[in-house]
Amino acid sequence: MQNFSFANHIMAKILIIEDNNAVLLGLEKTFTEENFEVITAQTGEKGLAKIESQNPDVIVLDIMLPGMSGFEVLKKLRDKQINTPLMLLTARDDATDKILGLELGADDYVTKPFNHREVIARVRALLRRTQYLQSSGEKIEKMSRFRFGNVEVDFERHEVRKKGKLLELSHREFRLLEYLIDFRGKLITRDRLLEDVWEYDAYDTSYVSTRTVDNHILRLRKKIENEPEHPVHILTIRGYGYKFVAEE
Repeated sequence: MQNFSFANHIMAKILIIEDNNAVLLGLEKTFTEENFEVITAQTGEKGLAKIESQNPDVIVLDIMLPGMSGFEVLKKLRDKQINTPLMLLTARDDATDKILGLELGADDYVTKPFNHREVIARVRALLRRTQYLQSSGEKIEKMSRFRFGNVEVDFERHEVRKKGKLLELSHREFRLLEYLIDFRGKLITRDRLLEDVWEYDAYDTSYVSTRTVDNHILRLRKKIENEPEHPVHILTIRGYGYKFVAEE
């Protein structure tokens, strides 16, 4: 995988596998403008060939492809132990499709029609996580489950249980918890959470504010912490943001 730096605006190499010309050209234009090196393919077979020959840093993959489906492409990649960060594009807001994609090894998904800024933000979040794992020396692989205290998180089924009881978390709350776990032990600013979890420009205050992050953190604490007023897992770092600690 290539080196890339957000600070210097040297973006990664991205492969977009999409058969719809309008969607493909739109994504290609958007990522090119964001200084990504863009490679494209319109079938699963061509996409697989380019993955092996071009070694992209991240993949955006449509599920509904002619011939070999996106699910088949994803399964072949993971069977070969190719763990390149991958985001699925799905035309249907179908929970079954999303769960299957995550179980096969997708790192994220977005439903059409989508906002291009949202796709860019999610791709950047995937790349940041990969870069962090590389720098920390951790093995780059998608966890299926994570346990802390009396809480178990199932990333494939998007379920969280506390003492065996299923918790009701919103999609945003789950993404927030997943992100905190990915960067466990690291200080994370509210602006970073806005950009990576809410997919908003941290400097664009017309949409949400850092107070939104604080409110979601409070709700999440009430669900997973034994004593929300005295949290031991989601810690506030005054004047900075938050840090997730697995061990009490």
